[in-house]
Amino acid sequence: MPNSGKKVCFMTGASGKLGSEIALAVAGQGYSIFFTWQHSEERAQETLEKIRWVSPESQMARCDVSSVAEIERAFAVFSEHFDRLDLVITSASNFYRTDLLEVTEAEWDNLVDTNLKGAFFTMQSAARIMLKQPFTSRIITMTDISAGLVWRNYAPYTVSKSGIQHLTRIFAREAAPKILVNSIAPGTISAYSGRGDEPDDLVGKIPLERLGDPMDIVMAIRFLMETEYITGQVINVDGGRLLF
Repeated sequence: MPNSGKKVCFMTGASGKLGSEIALAVAGQGYSIFFTWQHSEERAQETLEKIRWVSPESQMARCDVSSVAEIERAFAVFSEHFDRLDLVITSASNFYRTDLLEVTEAEWDNLVDTNLKGAFFTMQSAARIMLKQPFTSRIITMTDISAGLVWRNYAPYTVSKSGIQHLTRIFAREAAPKILVNSIAPGTISAYSGRGDEPDDLVGKIPLERLGDPMDIVMAIRFLMETEYITGQVINVDGGRLLF
């Protein structure tokens, strides 16, 4: 196993545009990274190679987080490589438009199982490890400001993100004081602009008059990685969008 003295992060969904930026930033803070991917092995391998320039012992595993069996299998692989768990970031997520009156059961299951169910069982598996450790650890869920908005034609998605925010508070209460559990809710980030509205329309709704940058999310994560007296909170990184 790698040096047990080095901090370790387990992250879901680190091969996407924003996820890879987060994983690289966490590695840069001195963490070994274990991340899951699902759809593109090529993109995941590229992400791993970048991370290993900073953190050579980092690993990855394929995992469909909508499946509890696959989450458990990912943690089993994780335990083969690492003997501690300091940080979990739940970033795996599906997103697409669904007309309210035309939502199918398959669409509902795909969005809610991946986003909400996946986050829950990842947090559960992590907490089982973290609560046994003699040090404070952290869970950061990635949600969305849409949890506090009413978006037309995105009901399963926004419901899933709202549910994750509630789970964040539940885990924070149940796991205190050993685990600090918080959530980051991005607004529209340039890495995946075009959610719900066109970018030009979105900028007009943002008091800071620009889309978010992945580094804005990274800075919030770094803050939560270091703070020792915040738990159960949702940090909206949205340039003031929710003020409208």
